[in-house]
Amino acid sequence: MIFESFIKYIQYERNYSTHTVSAYKRDLLQFAEYVVDQQGEYVATLVDRDLIRNWMVVLAEGGDGVTTIKRKLSALRSYFKYLKKQGDIEESPLGLLLPPKAPKKLPAFVRSTEMDKLIDGEWFSDDFYGMRDRLLITLLYTTGIRRAEVIALDEKDLDFYKSMIKVSGKGGKQRYVPFAHELHEMLGLYLKQKNELIAQGDGALIVKDDGLRMTMGFVYKKVNYYLSLVVSPEKRSPHVLRHSFATSMLSSGADLLAVKELLGHSSLSSTEVYTHLTSREIMDNYKQAHPRAKKEKGG
Repeated sequence: MIFESFIKYIQYERNYSTHTVSAYKRDLLQFAEYVVDQQGEYVATLVDRDLIRNWMVVLAEGGDGVTTIKRKLSALRSYFKYLKKQGDIEESPLGLLLPPKAPKKLPAFVRSTEMDKLIDGEWFSDDFYGMRDRLLITLLYTTGIRRAEVIALDEKDLDFYKSMIKVSGKGGKQRYVPFAHELHEMLGLYLKQKNELIAQGDGALIVKDDGLRMTMGFVYKKVNYYLSLVVSPEKRSPHVLRHSFATSMLSSGADLLAVKELLGHSSLSSTEVYTHLTSREIMDNYKQAHPRAKKEKGG
């Protein structure tokens, strides 16, 4: 076998695991088959970067994912590094070859119809704590603030006259986020009952059942529970509500720079990810709604 000495090297000298040795052997044999198919024979000194790059394309077209292709390139890289060490080649053909990049995963979000179903539904109890929970969900969804930011909010951060909330973000940066009439009413009713039922604490806006400031775990559990009533498992974190806010804003025509300021992003690129997300939603809606878009190929 053409790779026998290399396989023995990684198995006995480098002490690679049995699983890794088997995977490398399998990957190298697959590459050798490709080279023979392209060049008629396998000669290590004739392998160049373009040949490997073309093999990567073939792997991708055959259904291999980024992780799998990276592993196979790792096997090749180790093999050619070994050949160079042995003096069989002068330079590795993988020297400047970059591995494929995994596509950026678009952030999960909850559709506005699902959020309306949750906030306007009868999921919350009629007592103060149900009011508190509804306020927490609504506040996160309609302002887009982070979990840590909602925890840090104090009553004094509210400006009912201007309908603005002073938010302390990352790095101590402060910004002002507006809130709508619905939240204005919720906050007023909540504060009235809070001041009647809860002893004066440290000024925290939203408190736990014991009257103390919320924790990261408390917020996560509340959001996870209520979102589980209307959406799938991957969409149940506080940050998903932040994504949902941004997506709803941009889908409704909000200016990208305005959304950037509302979210407290330091870079516009952090906000631009939502434009890709809304574009995907537009395409999905188009395919689902337009009669010509729903026609199958050849129909």
